[in-house]
Amino acid sequence: MDSRSLDRLRAALQRHVDDGLLPGAVALVHHQGRTVLREAVGRLRPGGPAMAADSLFRIYSMTKPIASLVALMLMEEGRLPLSRPVAHYLPAFAGQRVYDAATDTTAPATREATVQDLLRHTAGLSYAWEPGTVPDLYRAARVGSRHRTNAELAAALGPLPLVHQPGSRWEYSRATDVLGAVLEVVEGDTLGAILRRRVLEPLGMRDTGFHVAAAEQHRLAEPFARDPQTGAGVMLNDVSAPPAFESAGGGLVSTADDYARFLRLMLGRGTGPGADGRPVRLVGRATVDFMTANHLGAIPVAGDILAPGYGFGLGVAVRLATGEAAWPGSPGSYSWSGMAGTVFFADPAEDLFAILLTQAPGQLRYLGELYPALVYAAL
Repeated sequence: MDSRSLDRLRAALQRHVDDGLLPGAVALVHHQGRTVLREAVGRLRPGGPAMAADSLFRIYSMTKPIASLVALMLMEEGRLPLSRPVAHYLPAFAGQRVYDAATDTTAPATREATVQDLLRHTAGLSYAWEPGTVPDLYRAARVGSRHRTNAELAAALGPLPLVHQPGSRWEYSRATDVLGAVLEVVEGDTLGAILRRRVLEPLGMRDTGFHVAAAEQHRLAEPFARDPQTGAGVMLNDVSAPPAFESAGGGLVSTADDYARFLRLMLGRGTGPGADGRPVRLVGRATVDFMTANHLGAIPVAGDILAPGYGFGLGVAVRLATGEAAWPGSPGSYSWSGMAGTVFFADPAEDLFAILLTQAPGQLRYLGELYPALVYAAL
């Protein structure tokens, strides 16, 4: 990669720190088998020590690809068929109904939501960010409370109306959290233990988990108390103690180095460096190809979270064309982000992946466009 362009990437991130938009950030770029950039800029927390390359970040929805990979590992073992109804594992999802805003009534679902629907966000669920009847029901039922377990989440969410017929529309949602409850049923263990046993420990992702131990909390990055552009208060998850809710959709804390271990496995199509440095194979190459293929086909997309030129696989967005989106990328590349300001993308055609970690929720959309442009400029 062009060293002058990588210098420009560093300078751009530093400029955002100097302009008061980011407290600090860690960037990592891996190309053709080696890490070509591992850079920390700014401060770990406002007014605090300098950011370090091994700082800890709440990665929120960058948890989803890891949990999704575990589901596919169980699929490989014949223990989790993706066509099986969610209700087979979580009885609260039986007999679901769909809300019709035009008539303010509900009607029976035309088919049951499946495990594949959970993985690709076509299960008819929502995140309930907007006002409305169904979001009000989510809030009344305390869906997503960090004081409830995955089983309790499923019991509260299952009886609520769906916002779409299963399989009829892509909408970003609590689906991966429900998937976490399914994984617990299949494995008979907590999600944290499952992720550790299946992915984190084999890959040596020692700094990744659902909370930060007391001895490591000095490494945790923190946001500005208020968004520097809007003035809105910024509140992120308290990760100082183990939560009751181990969210498959958004609960992990990690580092750039740890997440790079996961992406090396993904770019290696199921094989990557293990905890002892020797290669470890967690899934077959065809399974990774299956995960990172577009699973939407002609299914329409609700909202603007999925950018033009992108479909969705099983836990990741999938680039369909070089054009359409407002930033560079190769067809077949895949990516996702986390609401606190974390971004990754992997490009098999270029043998490339890149990670950017910040704790600046208000900058997420901008960084998701800026960072790929800076990285691809170095090719």
